[in-house]
Amino acid sequence: MIMNKQYNVVIIDDEEIGISNLSQSLSNFNEISIAGTTQSAQTGKNLILEKKPDLLFLDVEMPETSGLELLHDIKNLINWQMQVVFYTAYEKYMLEALRESAFDYLLKPYKENEFQTVMNRFFDSVDKEEKLSSFIDSLSQLIPENRTFLIATITGYITLRQEQIGYFEYAKENKHWYVTLQNGKSIQLKRNTKAEDIIKLSKSFAQINQQQIINIDYLAMIEGKKCVLYPPYEEKQDLIISRSFLKSVQDKFNLI
Repeated sequence: MIMNKQYNVVIIDDEEIGISNLSQSLSNFNEISIAGTTQSAQTGKNLILEKKPDLLFLDVEMPETSGLELLHDIKNLINWQMQVVFYTAYEKYMLEALRESAFDYLLKPYKENEFQTVMNRFFDSVDKEEKLSSFIDSLSQLIPENRTFLIATITGYITLRQEQIGYFEYAKENKHWYVTLQNGKSIQLKRNTKAEDIIKLSKSFAQINQQQIINIDYLAMIEGKKCVLYPPYEEKQDLIISRSFLKSVQDKFNLI
């Protein structure tokens, strides 16, 4: 496997020796860059959100708060792909760590072959994710006019035809995009999905504000700043174009 990029790592452990041991082990991997370390849980929260690590080593037992609580507190703010390895001397936390979507679990003190196994799993996971993304991009280019494409959801990938999609909405309460289909079904997209990821799927997808993207093929008219859609989406009343998106929506609408 050829590694073509650097992966950022953050380490949070209240013991200096724990940070030192992990840093030493990670120094054996050219693909890894340590973006930051801290012995404070509170500082750790800010460090995670600032550095957006690909891989997080998180101690479970810390004086201020547990690593499990720390991760739970910021879960809805993680909008990128991040793998978490809980790092602790206590095996009793393993089940709870897994419930918090831990990627792996490393017991102190660890052996280098155990650490190597964890890192191999990490590299394999990101490699598969990158290959799948590349495959999806290639597939989209082969499909005429991007009329059919794969969309990443929280449970996997689904194939949708463009005419099945009415609009996308971003839910602030759980930090996810949703797609609404002809049959009225709403599907939750993958956590790290961004507006630009949706827009690039098709020229017919137009962002009308920070939280909504419509399929312009269903746009019947623009009343002031309100989008009125053709059936079966005619009952949707809150599709309001914000000032910063008005011109781009009008330009796309005029091309229909």
